[in-house]
Amino acid sequence: MAKAATRKKPKPASRAAKKFGNLPEWNLDDLYPGLDSPEVKRDLEAAHEECAAFEQAYKGRLAELAAGEQAGKALAEAVSRYEAIEDKLGRLISYAQLLYAGNTDDPSRAKFYGDVQERLTAASIHLLFFTLELNRVDDAALDAAMADAALGHYRPWLEDVRKEKPYQLEDRVEQLFHEKSVTGYSAWNRQFDETIGSLRFNIGGKPLAIEPVLNLLVDADGKKRKAAAEALAKTFRANLRPFTLITNTLVKDKEISDRWRGFQDVADARHLANRVEREVV
Repeated sequence: MAKAATRKKPKPASRAAKKFGNLPEWNLDDLYPGLDSPEVKRDLEAAHEECAAFEQAYKGRLAELAAGEQAGKALAEAVSRYEAIEDKLGRLISYAQLLYAGNTDDPSRAKFYGDVQERLTAASIHLLFFTLELNRVDDAALDAAMADAALGHYRPWLEDVRKEKPYQLEDRVEQLFHEKSVTGYSAWNRQFDETIGSLRFNIGGKPLAIEPVLNLLVDADGKKRKAAAEALAKTFRANLRPFTLITNTLVKDKEISDRWRGFQDVADARHLANRVEREVV
């Protein structure tokens, strides 16, 4: 990990460390050198500017471009530009998520993750129109435009976007869903991660985090497996109320979203995201 911001302090040698040596940690330098690096600040600022400029350039124009003489080239340029912006956003959020996952107890990482998530949600609201508007382009016009090799290159992605068409909502509703995701399911997912990361499970008089306890569940020693299972059950039982609230809230949030979008089965949205039919699953 990045040297100043993400390197963990050495821990006393455990039995596992003596057996396996120093265990590996993620090195995220290929993404960014640190959470407070100028590169992160630069890309966060650029992301918002590029998203806003993209909306200014293309919002309300896709049907016109699809009907033009150079439809394939014009739409390919738009998709290519959208792809580049999405790549930058993905780089930022991937770095924030991985950094946070490396130590969910670190308040600086938790804040960084939340800040990046909020800023990218605000930036990407300017991109939301693109796939919605693409799905309103006439099928015949889009198929004709894909005869151009430039846009034909993106055919698999365009066909995937088309599969979302029956479930997309009016633009303002989509914007509301998008903006509220930070305070909705994303916030509850983060609350789950932070809650479970803070729990300690007593095994043999030693308080352990959840990862080593889960490892003990597959230990060759049956007594260790039993001790781990009992420790998990005891601690989870003591924290039943917050986990029940988190789970029930996420279930209701999903039910609302599925109902508005018209999904018939609780798993249909996941099947669509995975591009696999319910019957296959």
